[in-house]
Amino acid sequence: MTQRTVLVVLFDGVQSLDVTGPVEVFSGAETHTPGSYRIRTASLDGAAVRTSSGLTVVPDLALADASDPHTLLVPGGQGTRRPDPELVAWLRAHGPRAERLVSVCTGAVLLAAAGLLDGHRATTHWAYCETLARDHPAVEVDPDPIYVRDGHVATSAGVTSGIDLALALVEEDLGRDVALTVARHLVVFLRRPGNQAQFSAQLAAQTAQRAPLREVQQWITEHPDDDLSVEALAARAALSPRHFARAFQAETGTTPGRYVDRVRLEHARRLLEDTADGVEEVSRTSGYGTPEAMRRAFLKALGTAPAEYRLRFSPTPVRRSR
Repeated sequence: MTQRTVLVVLFDGVQSLDVTGPVEVFSGAETHTPGSYRIRTASLDGAAVRTSSGLTVVPDLALADASDPHTLLVPGGQGTRRPDPELVAWLRAHGPRAERLVSVCTGAVLLAAAGLLDGHRATTHWAYCETLARDHPAVEVDPDPIYVRDGHVATSAGVTSGIDLALALVEEDLGRDVALTVARHLVVFLRRPGNQAQFSAQLAAQTAQRAPLREVQQWITEHPDDDLSVEALAARAALSPRHFARAFQAETGTTPGRYVDRVRLEHARRLLEDTADGVEEVSRTSGYGTPEAMRRAFLKALGTAPAEYRLRFSPTPVRRSR
């Protein structure tokens, strides 16, 4: 077995979970399969760094003394807001030597500053996607997925998505059984699909200020197969349809129709990923009514049909859809 060296870059203001999450995944894989990974941490001068939460992390060595790794992992955190020119220069010089470039959260900002994301599709924490796209137009920024693979470059969204990406890399390197063992040990899902949205529908929209509108939001989430027309929802909120539509958009930042669409799509995706329910049943319980209506919604939002989505993202074999 070829041992893969994972070099984790440290700097003041790094997000501690961006570091420890992936490290725990690769360390767990090494425990299960000795000789698979050698994990090293390094800061510019080899000195201890202080994380954004105040923890002190002592690296193994200085970056100048690090050999070229198989996987170069760059975490994010407050320290990426004003990238250290010396760190960016090191990444620019040494990043191309790594077989695999990985970033967690705003670590993508450092990779982009070093020119290592030019011509690549990438993601980062949702709050910084617009800035990354504006400052680095040569990078194709996708704000939706929790992680993105583009050739030898892998970037992930905020914080815990680094665990998802690390598990995906372990599965790629060592197989599903090892990745599943590590996931079980960490008590996390083996596979949240890379193109799973960073936000659930509830998080993507603001929470309404008024209790009747909040209750409607909750009702939509719990009853995606119910009558969710504006008229029906307005009656539940004891408002006229016109008043309800205006108030809902003003307080949540989205229209009732768009909110319902997102909830239903999210519900259907979860059923396709986690259950063996047939496409007809999923379409019914998700509120689409017919498989064709659900198919149109999937093609519009995701560019793929429900059956293809299931084949790609369901971690276990499922029965044939009806």
